[in-house]
Amino acid sequence: MSEIINTSFAPAPIGPYSQAVKAGNTLYCSGQIALDPSTGELRMDTIEVETRQVLENLKAVLNAAGANMQHVVKCSIFLSDMNQFATVNAIYAEYFGASCPARETVEVACLPKNVNVEISAIAFLD
Repeated sequence: MSEIINTSFAPAPIGPYSQAVKAGNTLYCSGQIALDPSTGELRMDTIEVETRQVLENLKAVLNAAGANMQHVVKCSIFLSDMNQFATVNAIYAEYFGASCPARETVEVACLPKNVNVEISAIAFLD
């Protein structure tokens, strides 16, 4: 049995998918981009601003399911330019602290709405 997770504190899906799906005690969070949920506008002034918005959106989805960043066991980071890795990685580390989940980071040719970074996650639920 699965449960769809949805919150107005993260951007509404821009396609036929859910923000997250809870299956048993596992939460599968769809990739988040830097859409501001209150305005629907992209926040892409700098890669720092963009990355923080992505992680705030991910945090909002986790919170809607009763989880937080420390519940994340796996992330996937998609970058449009691997030269931005160090900056994204530093901000990512601020959000996860010592509880660093497993992860891969890949460079891709294009992301939705031509953003620079997208992050998805898998988390456990208590």
